[in-house]
Amino acid sequence: MLLAPFDAPGSFFRGNLHTHSDMSDGALPPAEVCRRYKAQGYDFISLTDHFVGRWGYPITDTSAFRDDDFTTLLGIEMHSGAQKNGELWHLLAVGVPADFAPSNSPDFRPVADQESGPEIAERARQAGAFVAIAHPQWSGLTEEDARSISAAHAVEVYNHGSHTLADRGTGMPILDLLLSEGRALTLIATDDSHFKGPDAFGGWVMVKAKANTPGDLLTALKSGQFYSSQGPEIHGIWYEGDRVRVSCSAASQVIVQAHNNASDVVTGDSLTDATIALGRMTHSPWLRVTVIDAAGKRAWSNPIWPAQL
Repeated sequence: MLLAPFDAPGSFFRGNLHTHSDMSDGALPPAEVCRRYKAQGYDFISLTDHFVGRWGYPITDTSAFRDDDFTTLLGIEMHSGAQKNGELWHLLAVGVPADFAPSNSPDFRPVADQESGPEIAERARQAGAFVAIAHPQWSGLTEEDARSISAAHAVEVYNHGSHTLADRGTGMPILDLLLSEGRALTLIATDDSHFKGPDAFGGWVMVKAKANTPGDLLTALKSGQFYSSQGPEIHGIWYEGDRVRVSCSAASQVIVQAHNNASDVVTGDSLTDATIALGRMTHSPWLRVTVIDAAGKRAWSNPIWPAQL
């Protein structure tokens, strides 16, 4: 059985879902951010400036930079309420409406009488946005924090800026914990680019959609019709009950991960097709695939839920 998103109609479109401009703390104006991503071969971005009062709660209008080959989704990075460590929440809302109401978040410190992280996440989801927990490792997110965001569609498992500038770029432990508790989440790789250092063009999503339009992309994101990458391509994943087959660009490792510490791997030179017997993973409630190339770059599937197939 060929799995989503590879069995869906449409084409794959490459996009970055976490980006900043000089409308908040980025170095470049929105037009130049969009130009650079388009020049690098991206099909779309979401410019997610910091939604705080210091910059007037910007929802940066990027619609003027759309054309036949490149599009944008309105987005914000939301900050409201304190995590367990006392730091302000960081949550992505992609596809947020232009009139999304500000929270009481004057700056990057929690204040009294503002929405909690779970509350603003729920409000963004109800407004139609794709909601993701941003850079869990960099944020110092606890398990209790992560569990509280019930409105999230996804966890940011790779943040290129957090990786290159702080060596705290992963969110995979939080994702695996939530999956093993039954949460139906997807995973995203992003840049979190500010263009003040080497923080751009390092992590992206490949979205299978009918067309490269904001509406089609947002629908596909919410339904999990995508995979994430730092470079490798995944061409197909087949679930065959007792095994998983993966077709991909040239790789050195293809791994299937499952509940608890279960996993198995195929290794080799320039692998483009690998079949992994599930063995003790056969009864895992979820599976996911990682493809690693010779340079150590990774691509990740969204979780597979065998009971739903």
